[in-house]
Amino acid sequence: MSNAQNPLPGVLRWSLGDLTVTVMNDGYLQGSLDLVTGIDRAEAGALQAAGFRAQDPRITLNAFLITGPGRKPLLIDSGMGHFGGPSLGGVPAALAAAGVSPDSIETVLLTHLHPDHAGGLIRDDGSAAYPNAELVVHADEAAHWLDDGALSRAPDGAKPYFEMARQATAPYGGRLRTVTSGSVAAGIEAIPLPGHTPGHTGYRITSGDASLLMWADIIHLPAIQFKQPEAGMVFDLDGDQARAVRRRMLDAVSGDRTFVTGAHLEFPALGYVARDGAAYSFVPELWVAAQ
Repeated sequence: MSNAQNPLPGVLRWSLGDLTVTVMNDGYLQGSLDLVTGIDRAEAGALQAAGFRAQDPRITLNAFLITGPGRKPLLIDSGMGHFGGPSLGGVPAALAAAGVSPDSIETVLLTHLHPDHAGGLIRDDGSAAYPNAELVVHADEAAHWLDDGALSRAPDGAKPYFEMARQATAPYGGRLRTVTSGSVAAGIEAIPLPGHTPGHTGYRITSGDASLLMWADIIHLPAIQFKQPEAGMVFDLDGDQARAVRRRMLDAVSGDRTFVTGAHLEFPALGYVARDGAAYSFVPELWVAAQ
């Protein structure tokens, strides 16, 4: 595997065949063990402690920039944008540090429409942050969050999430393409991973013999969920399905030594999954700063 290039603040560039994958840290969400489902709080706290992490976890948030010869810059997710607080919103500065103008981005692939992934699609004034971009999202995701009927049927507590998804995508008008699986851009394949949301989607990026699986929100809290895949999050719309998909993915990527990254893996969020008895562990990729 190629070594990473020199990191910039909140930015790590990685060579993947002819492509460059830039991991951009948007910041973190302040979490709580109350967000964890499927295991009891004491076990979740013990796993946090064993992983040298605070009892009130900080949930890392990353977005990804794909560049390469003969292609326009492409984003996977957009960060939280103005929907977040002071600990978030780092993607625009990361793009600037990477030397990429928002106007040059022609495609934004969305893993799902939760605000920490789609909120950065708009500026503070509600206009499109990427005015020349087409949005790409799973058809089931669009049907769930953007349908008027779905909004009217949603519980009152969930309605703000529907409204934020609609606000984030509205400035793009007809420039929203729905997909289900398969190729969505040159060298990029959509991998449906439903459960966290109905159209939750990962993306496999391939260049030559090199590939990287961006698995979106399979893992939110690494210290807990690698060791105990039964642990879910209150944000999982179908907790049983999310757990089943997480177990399947961890089994698959550990078995074939897949190079992975994720929206909530701790920056710089590139590595491998190894079996650890009945559980798993994350093995960060070795990177060396270019001389």
